[in-house]
Amino acid sequence: MNAADPVAVGLVASFNRPGGNVTGATLLSAELVAKRTGILRELLPSVKKIAMLVNPTRPGIEAQKAQVQEAAQALGLALHILEASSERDIDAAFEAVVRQQDGALVVAPDALFLDRRVQIADLATRHRIPTMYELRNYVEAGGLISYGATALELYRQGGALTGQILMGKKPADLPVMQPTKFELVINMKTAKELGIEVPTSMQLLADEVIE
Repeated sequence: MNAADPVAVGLVASFNRPGGNVTGATLLSAELVAKRTGILRELLPSVKKIAMLVNPTRPGIEAQKAQVQEAAQALGLALHILEASSERDIDAAFEAVVRQQDGALVVAPDALFLDRRVQIADLATRHRIPTMYELRNYVEAGGLISYGATALELYRQGGALTGQILMGKKPADLPVMQPTKFELVINMKTAKELGIEVPTSMQLLADEVIE
């Protein structure tokens, strides 16, 4: 199991004592959405309005929306929530960002968006919308910037849990694991296409800069 907030969606009773027959790793998606919003503001200090793309069918999405709304308010940003649950909806969402003249976009974690990452990255570049993502996969597909847990750590955590279960431990007794390693990835080619000057300090902090 790998979920944003397994407690909120009812998969486990608690992080330390999952109960039932389920354990796994969490991406801390809700908390990291707020962190991504802050990084995006640092990259684009003059932006006043941003949008957030969410899939309304995703479990736990309300927590993510609340986190980014709180973060946006703290940063003095106006926030528009856009919903998409299909490929067609994604096209419409980008049209709405342009129409509303939002200065940037945050893409919420979701399997649909990850599957459509090339479409999303292309739309963001075509419409000249600076966009923040969850995983480096988006940036490798042409997206601007991402911040999130490293995939290698998630695989390691999953392997460690599997090993313990194979040794006879019950999933109910194995705490849900949370990420401790995160990575910032920036696509400088996309930044140049969008006319964005990435601060040297941010480039130095990045785990990878794609040229």
